[in-house]
Amino acid sequence: MSAPASARADSTGIDLDAGWKLNPQVALRPEPFGALLYHFGTRKLSFLKNRTIVAVVEALPDHADVRSALQAQGIDDAAAPQYARALATLADSNMIVPA
Repeated sequence: MSAPASARADSTGIDLDAGWKLNPQVALRPEPFGALLYHFGTRKLSFLKNRTIVAVVEALPDHADVRSALQAQGIDDAAAPQYARALATLADSNMIVPA
């Protein structure tokens, strides 16, 4: 299930000014390479390949929007599109949901 069109900025990322959170049906398990995400509803498994994106996902509920969560992790505007694309992939697979 994809994120609502109103919550998406474009095909490469999510709206950085919207709030997101980990889906309540998803468990995040930290690993040395990043983390595993398991969706208990769909039984889908996803991999986060670095610790920075894990920190961003964990920080999402603590911030009003994605942009604030990225900035809190030290991610500047130049690097934000890369993380927005990763978050969009998580939204498309219903691992994260609008807050």
